[in-house]
Amino acid sequence: MDTWFYRIVKPLLDLLILIIFHPKVVGRENIPKEGPVVLAGNHTKWADPPTLCSVVKGRQVHFLAKIELFHGPASIIAKGMGSIPVDRKIHDKGALSSAVEALQKGLCIGVFPEGTINRTDDVIMPFKIGAVKMSHDANATLVPFVITGKYKFIGKRVRIEFLKPIKVTDDLTETNERLMKAVSEGIIKNGGKHEQK
Repeated sequence: MDTWFYRIVKPLLDLLILIIFHPKVVGRENIPKEGPVVLAGNHTKWADPPTLCSVVKGRQVHFLAKIELFHGPASIIAKGMGSIPVDRKIHDKGALSSAVEALQKGLCIGVFPEGTINRTDDVIMPFKIGAVKMSHDANATLVPFVITGKYKFIGKRVRIEFLKPIKVTDDLTETNERLMKAVSEGIIKNGGKHEQK
C-alpha cells in the first residue's frame, strides 16, 4: 500500500533522478512484483534512498531511517515516504518489529545493513544482521543490491544492480555472510567502491 505522499511525490522524484543522475539500472526483474521483499545493499551517499525509490517500479520502498530524520522539517518527508525510524544508539528491537509487521502486510523494505554511509577505505563495512532477521521472521524475499559509479550530472553515471534473491535459512549468521559477500563481490565486479568525496 503506497502512502498518499509517496503517490504525489513519486512522479516528480522519478523525473528529477532521471535528469540529475540518469542512473543505469540492472536486474530490476529480480524484485518480486508482489509479496514481502527486503532490498539490502551498500550505502554510498545521501542520494541512495531517493534514487532507489525512483528506480524500483511498481512498489513503494519503505526505508529504515535514522530516528534523527523524524524530528524537524525532515520528518515530513521521512514519515510521508513511509520510512521506519531506527535508533542507531541502541539495539532497536522496536524498529525490527515494525519492519516485520510491514513485511507481513506484503510491503517492500529497503535496508542498508552497514548502518550508515561507508566513508572508510574498505569496499564494504560489516553488515548488521537486521535485514536477514526481518527477512527470516516475515518469510520475505531477500534481494541484494549494489550501488557503484558516481552521482554526477555529467560523466560516468551511478549504477544500481539488483542481484538474484538470496535464500534465507535458519542460520542467520551464515545467511548474513552470504549477503555481504554477494554485495561486496558486486561492488568489485562493477568497478570498486563508490567514490565517497
